[in-house]
Amino acid sequence: MSYDLSPRPLNPAPKAPPMIWPNGARSALFIGFDVDAETAWIGNNPSNVDRMVTTSHGGYDARVGIAKILQLMDELSLKATFFTPGWTALAHQAACEDILKGGHEIGHHGYLHKMPDRERLDETFEEIDRGFDALKTALGVRPVGYRAPSGENFPELLAYLAKSGVRYSSSFRDDILPYRHAGQGDQEGLVEIPVNFAFDDWNFGMSSRTSPRPIFGRDAVLSLWIDEFEATHAWGGVTTMVLHPQVSGRPMRWHLLRDFLLHARQKSDVWIATGREIADHFETLEERHRRSTMATVGRTAGPE
Repeated sequence: MSYDLSPRPLNPAPKAPPMIWPNGARSALFIGFDVDAETAWIGNNPSNVDRMVTTSHGGYDARVGIAKILQLMDELSLKATFFTPGWTALAHQAACEDILKGGHEIGHHGYLHKMPDRERLDETFEEIDRGFDALKTALGVRPVGYRAPSGENFPELLAYLAKSGVRYSSSFRDDILPYRHAGQGDQEGLVEIPVNFAFDDWNFGMSSRTSPRPIFGRDAVLSLWIDEFEATHAWGGVTTMVLHPQVSGRPMRWHLLRDFLLHARQKSDVWIATGREIADHFETLEERHRRSTMATVGRTAGPE
């Protein structure tokens, strides 16, 4: 396969439009969880399925992590989006049903958490279809939001997601405001709610015997999150979190997350919303701008 390496913006999406957040808020906070469970360990490395200690990292989700995260969300009266692989929903149906019972949004996160591959489009699209089918079977839902497993995407996948009824993505890392992806043909692109990589708890709280790396303590992570949140708030952006119950559902990290959310919640001018709510708001502003532009053009044109 040849690659086009000509100099150009590799994301052709137009620049993010100015954002007016609801109720006079200065910024938004999007609390997103990736409920990977064991798929984090077997999706891209299927041989791990027979390594029970390795996969037990992911098994923590259903045994402890999901329930503790839901307890925290209930304690703080917050709603979140839980991006859930189809395999997870089928393997741990009761735990995932509790997410819905808590009033939270379910997002699409593939079927087996396989990284999307542009050179294997059939396999990539099958992951999307199987994910939809599994979430419908296990939970009776068809998500409108998508977060790419292992955080990868490409134009054909964006187009397939839009064709499948997905309205927003939360995977890209190239802005602090929501924007609209470039569409293909007559098809409108997805709304993107970009991620801040500093808020991916996996970077600080997960290691394993097969890929050891340092684990960071409370003070280092909490100060980073607060500083990044405060700066994003000052710039009027959206702070998008990529959290995992098998990380932030661990005892110390549960308290770390709680302390951060308490800090964010104490501000009166932060809108804490689900991905669907942010996408709805973006589309409302888009439509308002479209109507305003049409009215201005009509007044300028005048009668014939």
